[in-house]
This record gives sequence, C-alpha cells and structure tokens, in this order.
Amino acid sequence: MDIGLIVALLGRSLLFGPLDEPRRVVIARQMRETSFAAGQAIFSRGDPPAEIYLVLDGIVRLSVLSVEGRELSFAHADTGSVFGEIAALDNGPRTADAMAITPVRAAVLSKAALRSAIEQMPAMAHAAITLVCGRLRQADLQLESIALHSIEVRLARYLLSQMQRQKGQKPSILKRLDLDISQTELALRIGASRPKVNAAIAKLVECGAIERSGRFIECNTEELEIIAAQ
Repeated sequence: MDIGLIVALLGRSLLFGPLDEPRRVVIARQMRETSFAAGQAIFSRGDPPAEIYLVLDGIVRLSVLSVEGRELSFAHADTGSVFGEIAALDNGPRTADAMAITPVRAAVLSKAALRSAIEQMPAMAHAAITLVCGRLRQADLQLESIALHSIEVRLARYLLSQMQRQKGQKPSILKRLDLDISQTELALRIGASRPKVNAAIAKLVECGAIERSGRFIECNTEELEIIAAQ
C-alpha cells in the first residue's frame, strides 16, 4: 500500500484536509487497500455502517432508487474522494448505494478508527460538521435543479462543471471536453432518462453550444453559460 499517495489524497479531502501531515500519516497507516471490479456493488442503501472509503483510482457512483424503481445518481466519487462517511459519523444505516462504474482501488478506514480520530483531533470534528453541511447544501441544489430547470439547463451546467474540474480553472470560450461516460451514465448524473438526454444534446448541438466527436464534445462555453443561466 502506497502510504505517501494516501497521505497526499487525504490532504485533498474535506474531512482529513485540516490535519497536518504527521496526523494524516497516522490515519493512513490504519487504512487497508481494497479493489472492486466495474459494476461491483460496494455497499447498498440500508446496510449497517462499517467503514469509509478513499478512492485511489477509478470512479464510484452514489445513487438512490425511488419508490417507482428509478435510479438517481446524486454524486460520483473519483480519485481523492472520500465516501461512506455519513453512516460512519452518525452510526445510522447507509443512505445510498455505492457501485464501481470502473475498476476501483480504494483505501478503507474502519468506523471505529474514524470516530477515535474525531475524538482525539478537534480539527476533524469541525471538518466533519463542514462536510455534512456541504452535503446538505449540495442535495438541496440538486433537488432544486431537477424540480425547476430543464434538462438542457442541467446538461449545460454539468458540462461547464466538468470543464472546470478537468482544468481546475474557468474554461476558455472553446474547449474540448473528454466525456468518457455512456449516455446512460450521463442521464443518471443529471437526473433524466436517456432519451431525454439525447434530445437535450441535440438541442445544444442545434443552437451551436456543442459539437459531438465520439466521446469528445467541443463546447462553446459562452453559449453554454447563457443556457446554464436560464
């Protein structure tokens, strides 16, 4: 297990970022490495809490099923992301399903080790509060987006957010986006069906906001920002 990598990734997370490096080393040495195949369930909604995960490589989908059986993907965890912490913090059941959508390597920390760290390190207690509040705000924004905004607006906002994430800064007017996910996965990420996402993509192409080239999308960010602001 690469302790140096885990320490560095812990430093990028909201929960462990406030800790200095020696304390992150202590946490890293309590973790174990595990892996999951693409399509493998990591845990299911309602499962008892046992541990939290730090993604070392790969992508994990966090989702819930409606009473009608419709899946809503509300978050994705990729390299450097921590997930599964809510149930470990409040000792309640898992609040979502977690599935590997690519091969995933992760470092795992037990619930007992997490709670011990929080008790011994006040900075982590403050970080946990900030993390939970951030999750609530994110959920509120996602519900608002699904309830109030068209699929075209949600798709435009998603594309803009992915460009900023890939480059870590505000994108230029014209930018090529590597969207290495299926249209089914894209539909889950913005809370829509695949046919409706296909229709939204066609509308964005028609108005000159994007051009498609295989898995790549040529984006006119000025046009996307106009649509996203609606």
